[in-house]
Amino acid sequence: MATVAASLTLRSKSPAQTRRIGARLGRLLQAGDILLLSGELGSGKTCLVQGIGRGLAVSDPVTSKSFVLLGEYRGRLTLYHGDLYRLEDPLEVEELALTECCADGALVVEWADRAWEVFPPEHLLVRLEIGGASERDLTLAAHGERYERLLAAIAGGRRRRS
Repeated sequence: MATVAASLTLRSKSPAQTRRIGARLGRLLQAGDILLLSGELGSGKTCLVQGIGRGLAVSDPVTSKSFVLLGEYRGRLTLYHGDLYRLEDPLEVEELALTECCADGALVVEWADRAWEVFPPEHLLVRLEIGGASERDLTLAAHGERYERLLAAIAGGRRRRS
């Protein structure tokens, strides 16, 4: 993984707030962006992706289906939603060629820790941690210049709302 130049931690107090954070992030995404999500089961990864879909003006509901490895949702950009939960071997992930086939949209991957080595060194890593019954800490770590700018835009928007 590339060196982390900047990170930002946001606290969410509800699934709705996690979706709002995702929507803010989705509004800032550009074609070719890669977001890798990490967190235990129930930490809010899918809620975040649903918000990202909202921010990308996706009209279809964004869901995590048990046996679908890649969902595709049309909006301002195409949201490619990868879910690697069922995969054990990084070679299985590599064979999917996610970054190549999703370059025209934004790729968001749940359970990315199943195959870190398959993804490009430049990406935004989002670690979700359970802090209580409905509280979540989302730590966004920028890996590369594009993602440092994205992080700065998120942090700037956060300060204006405070």
